[in-house]
Amino acid sequence: MPNVKTAISIQKSLFDQAEKIARKMKLSRSHLYALALEDYIHREQNRELLAQINAAYADEPDATEKTLRLKARGTHRRIVRGEW
Repeated sequence: MPNVKTAISIQKSLFDQAEKIARKMKLSRSHLYALALEDYIHREQNRELLAQINAAYADEPDATEKTLRLKARGTHRRIVRGEW
């Protein structure tokens, strides 16, 4: 995949910390920044996915689903007790 050069402005203290970590990890600053950005993007995608999942389950179950859940619990209980 082709690379793109970009310039960013960050606080000196953040730059110094990144420089120290890059040296410790034996990475270039560019590689460290790319890894950090990839990690941030993945976490953001996971947050969005979690929000979608939570939205899908936010609704209360309808009467049919409640009945099915009760029947499933009863069946599960009998199986666990060995009554099945």
